[in-house]
Amino acid sequence: MTITAAADGSALGNPGPNGWAWYIDDANWAAGGSPHGTNNQGELRAVLELLQATAGISEKLMIECDSRYVIDSVTKWMPGWKRKGWRKSDGGPVLNRDLLEGIDEAILGRDVEFSWVKGHAGHPLNEAADERANAAAKAYQAKQEPRRGPGFTMATDAGAAAAASAPIAAAATRDADAPAVSPTITTTVSEPLWAEASDLLDSLYAPVDDPIEVRLALSSDEHARLRDRAEAQGITLEEALRRLI
Repeated sequence: MTITAAADGSALGNPGPNGWAWYIDDANWAAGGSPHGTNNQGELRAVLELLQATAGISEKLMIECDSRYVIDSVTKWMPGWKRKGWRKSDGGPVLNRDLLEGIDEAILGRDVEFSWVKGHAGHPLNEAADERANAAAKAYQAKQEPRRGPGFTMATDAGAAAAASAPIAAAATRDADAPAVSPTITTTVSEPLWAEASDLLDSLYAPVDDPIEVRLALSSDEHARLRDRAEAQGITLEEALRRLI
């Protein structure tokens, strides 16, 4: 059996009041947020909260995300970041390290697959998660308590106990004597905007003395994907575009 869930985040102002949500069905979902945060933080928090809520289950977990930043961070970039002491190829610190470390810990020993879906394109689970994440962000904007949902009601007693004991911001430290178990992480994402190339291009950027202005029209989806990549590397959108040349 495979449990399929969508995880999504939202931010009003980016940064601003933000929200997160994961959704399986009307009886199994959760949402939350904070008064100030980014969209990427909401996206990562949704995945972390989902992993913690389903801790202890033996079923495969399929996570649908519309954020390539989240999927690439977990499945492609995180091993290199960890080897470098959570530093990017330019030596700068990795953004949202606390959430990424929590996901790294929560995914150990799990059979987890990530699937990229286009946001706002009629995917039922993604639409439901997006609606709840956005509602949570709006609740924080209005200084109100968001609808938090029923949680994971499919959990077994063992799974519920494990989920209840999982910390919110980061996973508990493993027993030093316990053998490390590598997680099974796969992804059905195809054609990322750029992944490994971003590290290769980091050192090539240099200011231009006599710049030529170029205007480029992007769709909202293309702009969101570019923004996610830029924020993941701690650079501006202009710098992210320049590194593609």
